[in-house]
Amino acid sequence: MKLIMSPPSPFARKARVLLRETGLIDRVEEVQVSSTPLNSAQEILVANPLGKIPALIREDGPAIYDSRVITRYLDDMADSGLYPTTSLYEVLTLEATADELMVVTVGMIYGERYREDAPDWTEAQWGKAARAIAAINSRWMSHLNGPLNMAQIAVSCALSYVDLRHDARNWRHGNEALANWQAEFENRDSMQATKPA
Repeated sequence: MKLIMSPPSPFARKARVLLRETGLIDRVEEVQVSSTPLNSAQEILVANPLGKIPALIREDGPAIYDSRVITRYLDDMADSGLYPTTSLYEVLTLEATADELMVVTVGMIYGERYREDAPDWTEAQWGKAARAIAAINSRWMSHLNGPLNMAQIAVSCALSYVDLRHDARNWRHGNEALANWQAEFENRDSMQATKPA
């Protein structure tokens, strides 16, 4: 199988971390591409008509895409339990929150590059991101502190992307519990191995 990805993408990083956490890294080749919202790489268009990464090219079926679909597929393949049935809806909700945090913070970068109304739009997007981060800090810490699951991976990848692209926003201020959790989670081997340069 091949994972079409780009190292800075927090969505691709979720799948890349999962590969390392589950021992599937030897079964999936990571294929790095370079795309923009205005020009998708041909490798990704073949796998995903929307031109978004990541996409997983499988040997036994059509390519699948959207990071949540890919991570569920790989989790099932590895039988790793990163989507535990006892807390499935909490994990899915927290993963969705992290994914939307990724959407708005990636969108901020694209907005700054391509939108005429960039300052107002960027601030509106940051408001969404800040609310998501505060909600995770105030409502979800008990879920982040349990056994490893996909929500933890998603949240850490989202926060790492905020650090990468929006460090000056200082998301840690007022979110100390989450900041402490992130500092520890980022030390995992899988997070270090997938850290964008």
